[in-house]
Amino acid sequence: MNGMDLPVQPPVEPMLARAVAEVPDEPGEWCYEPKWDGFRVLVFRDGGEVLLHSRNGRQLDRYFPELVEALRTEVAPRCVLDGEVVVPREIGGRVRLDWASLCQRIHPAASRITLLADQTPAHFIGFDALASGTESLMNAPFGVRRQALTELVIEKQWCHVTRVTEDPQLGAHWLTTFEGAGLDGVIAKRLAGPYLPGKRAMVKVKHVRDADCVAIGYRIHKSGQGVGSILLGLYRDDGQLQMVGGAASFTAKDRLKLLAELEPLRIGDDVVYQGVPSRWSSTADKRWIPVRPEKVAEVAYDQMEGQRFRHTAHFVRWRPDRAPQSCTFDQLDVPLHYDLSDVLES
Repeated sequence: MNGMDLPVQPPVEPMLARAVAEVPDEPGEWCYEPKWDGFRVLVFRDGGEVLLHSRNGRQLDRYFPELVEALRTEVAPRCVLDGEVVVPREIGGRVRLDWASLCQRIHPAASRITLLADQTPAHFIGFDALASGTESLMNAPFGVRRQALTELVIEKQWCHVTRVTEDPQLGAHWLTTFEGAGLDGVIAKRLAGPYLPGKRAMVKVKHVRDADCVAIGYRIHKSGQGVGSILLGLYRDDGQLQMVGGAASFTAKDRLKLLAELEPLRIGDDVVYQGVPSRWSSTADKRWIPVRPEKVAEVAYDQMEGQRFRHTAHFVRWRPDRAPQSCTFDQLDVPLHYDLSDVLES
């Protein structure tokens, strides 16, 4: 138990988003904001005590000591905030978010943490408020929570409040114009909606469809050198991990790097399983090497066919901030159902 005296106590599951293809166009119903590309974090501050919790409930304070100090001076003395930890860096003459530098901040060595806190300091981007003083804001509409957020972030050197708009056209415009800053989409929240922990009550629109999947195995490349493809899985409602497809098309350098990352998770010495037969090539070698379901991969995909990716997915990056158990089917964009006659010229 922590010693905080707050109306909203940790741990709290953050409110989540489901993927949709387009920015919702309902004026007066939604509020739109950029989708930040960082580590989701809930900030709990009670005087001098500050806790940073990841979306999985993992405590992140020790990894971002400079941000803890900033929160003690730049946000209200008693509050609970929802937001993102990011690392901005100047890249190519412009300040962008640097995902690689952010991931490097999660390090076991205290000396390394101290060094990186100075070299690549983190910022906090606030986009929701769960508590203010002695008052819980969980049941308040987002419009009220948003106003509270602007009052709870006092200074703007290391802690910031995200930009928002109620104009759906501007929200849709942000989907492309903000991409150059290292942002990766738009989030829409219902203005009248309460804060619903663990529920996909928001929507997200990204430049491509994406999914966080569990790496469940790999195949060796046909050259015999490195990983040729990664087998991906998602958890069903019954808790079972189901294969949904694979990610491939790696460079020779990446194939070897992936093998070094996945081989330590291998289950058994020489165990290989048969994969799902290919509809195109019955002669292809479908053996694969299973691994412990501990690593989460963000992948880009185009369409689902039943409960599988229709085509091979594209590996984007590992997500060390995500728990494998959070990789479920409900994060996927559900395509519209229509009749073929609606598409054909009459």
